[in-house]
Amino acid sequence: MSPPAPQTRHRTPPRNEQHAAAEADTLPGEATRARAAALLPNALLQPGETIVLLLKPSILYVVLACLKSLILIVLLTAAGVYLARTTGSGDLAQQIAISGATGTLGRVAWQFFEWLSRVYVLTDQRIIAVGGVLRVRVFEAPFKHVAQTELFFSLRERVFALGTLVFSTPGTGGRDAGWEMVSRPLEVHATVVQTLRRYQR
Repeated sequence: MSPPAPQTRHRTPPRNEQHAAAEADTLPGEATRARAAALLPNALLQPGETIVLLLKPSILYVVLACLKSLILIVLLTAAGVYLARTTGSGDLAQQIAISGATGTLGRVAWQFFEWLSRVYVLTDQRIIAVGGVLRVRVFEAPFKHVAQTELFFSLRERVFALGTLVFSTPGTGGRDAGWEMVSRPLEVHATVVQTLRRYQR
């Protein structure tokens, strides 16, 4: 007579382990939504709306977006310092240099706050772009209103592997909003296109 087959016992996880497992499954989505709630204006996201992408411009946006202004400030400051020194006015040259440095820091600081204000969101229903320091601008378009998406690369963006996504809606005759200087632009654009194809009606 053969011995009875061994029995395998399945241990039921304790309630606290089950709760921890449930939290592990839901935490990424909850964390993303909590981050979105902290970055976006109140009640912008609708109940049940799933976030597919939550982005900000690359931190390089702080310098690249105001690069022309910075170059102009530096050139004007250098020219002013040179002229002041050629006339023998060392104090004036120092004042011009300090003013130029202050202007440069102020311009970068303003662009940093602009970077902080910008948030780009792709949900399973809409495309959203938020930005603005003194006056907040909110662009939101349901998928059915998105007629075209385009991906652009300026020279500055190509150098740093960045890109800008632009969205157009029917009847406007132009580009309505853009996600400027995002990292991994090809990957982001592919995700946007795939999401539009999946949910667009």
